Amino acid sequence: MDNDSIKVLVTGSNGQLGSEIKAIASTYPMLSITFTDIEDLDITDEKAVNQAIQSLRPRYVINCAAFTAVDKAEVEVDLATKLNSVAPSLLAKSCKDNGCKMIHVSTDYVFDGESKTPYDEHSQVNPVSQYGISKLNGEKEAFLSGVCMVIRTSWLYSSFGGNFVKTIIRNGKIKPELRVVSDQVGCPTYARDLADLILKIVSKGHKGFIPEIFHYSNEGVCSWYDFACEIIKLSNLDCNVMPIGTIDYPLPAKRPQYSVFNKEKIIKSYHIAIPQWKESLGNCIKILKKEGFI
Repeated sequence: MDNDSIKVLVTGSNGQLGSEIKAIASTYPMLSITFTDIEDLDITDEKAVNQAIQSLRPRYVINCAAFTAVDKAEVEVDLATKLNSVAPSLLAKSCKDNGCKMIHVSTDYVFDGESKTPYDEHSQVNPVSQYGISKLNGEKEAFLSGVCMVIRTSWLYSSFGGNFVKTIIRNGKIKPELRVVSDQVGCPTYARDLADLILKIVSKGHKGFIPEIFHYSNEGVCSWYDFACEIIKLSNLDCNVMPIGTIDYPLPAKRPQYSVFNKEKIIKSYHIAIPQWKESLGNCIKILKKEGFI
């Protein structure tokens, strides 16, 4: 790697988004990326965070680490707070102290889902779960540093890790019928598309970095039921999908009923074309077929 390369530190590199960044990193030869996960770097430890950033001297830190078990967060509040609130604050402070920039990934769960129109970056936040509260506090703390870009995303999935797409396929292979909620509406996001956007931003250097809040998901709108139907169809599985209401599928954490994003700001700021959700789902399914998951 030459001296002109842009140094990047990625946290949470074994999760869905971090794994996708790893998978496409070679297509960005101008970036010199160090991948870490909790085993290599405890991002809840201020001393460890400072040592890592002072030692590596990255130009960017991409924080993909999070406590994402939404229902567990209702009971494991302290752990969710440490990973989703404290860690982003520590990372952002260290970035500010060491002259680097940070990209932090947040969630649609910062909203209550009561809106009837797509949420933009100025929409009123009002989380209705411990997970949402912890993520909102984390993005607020990171954003206050003045060196952090926050990208909120929704319904993230990937060929890596555990997610809705892989759960539907796994169950669709062994069950004749699946019951899926049809009254929660949102925008799926293929983690590879988000990973590509993030690497595009950091590859531009500081001239491409805007320390503001942005919304990103794939284009289009669907319910979890619609999403499941498309997954079953593209996977060529013989399984019937039945729509049910949220009331028929109670969970510990409340979910936003409406999680649709207005993405005009990120489209105009970075001159990007965002793929439709069905197109991106098809790309993910192709990989899962190639890997023998389907």
